[in-house]
Amino acid sequence: MARTGNKNVQAKLVLLGDMGTGKTSLVLRFVKGQFFEYQESTIGAAFFTQVLSLNEATIKFDIWDTAGQERYHSLAPMYYRGAAAAVVVYDITSMDSFVRAKKWVQELQRQGNSNLIMFLVANKADLEEKRKVAVEEGEQYANENGLVFLETSAKSAQNVNELFYEIAKRLAKANPSRTAGMKLQSRSQGSRRRLFCCSA
Repeated sequence: MARTGNKNVQAKLVLLGDMGTGKTSLVLRFVKGQFFEYQESTIGAAFFTQVLSLNEATIKFDIWDTAGQERYHSLAPMYYRGAAAAVVVYDITSMDSFVRAKKWVQELQRQGNSNLIMFLVANKADLEEKRKVAVEEGEQYANENGLVFLETSAKSAQNVNELFYEIAKRLAKANPSRTAGMKLQSRSQGSRRRLFCCSA
């Protein structure tokens, strides 16, 4: 039986989406509690780490925040390969960014890991008066594609911590506890006993 809180999970998390959707702002809000009105565009990718302690596990996130510009698209597989979770972000004030988010989802479904935990995040929920993508559109697309949907605002911090805690909970469930160390297995052969090493 697993003991509560004894599990450490290191997980690669990648953020994908169009330029200007607020990927870096979401990560900075989560990791540092900061928000900048003007955030410079990411070049290539930025790397962050953050640890979340849940009752059932401690999750160490290795977060890859990828650049949204088209010219960096060819680098993306390098960042999402081996990821345990992906967050595809779009801006609620931009239908183009929603269309682009769908393309990211399709690419992950084609090339990503079949056990990948995927979230579709509608960011900039604080700009309700400029909304171009209805909540229902995002929810429906997420439901049809087996994604978890959430609306966030890096500016107001709405649902930002909830997003990462929800990912952490799913990662903890997806990584059942295993006893640490090695077990020696003994197999008897006649009167002689031989030890065979090792199984995790």
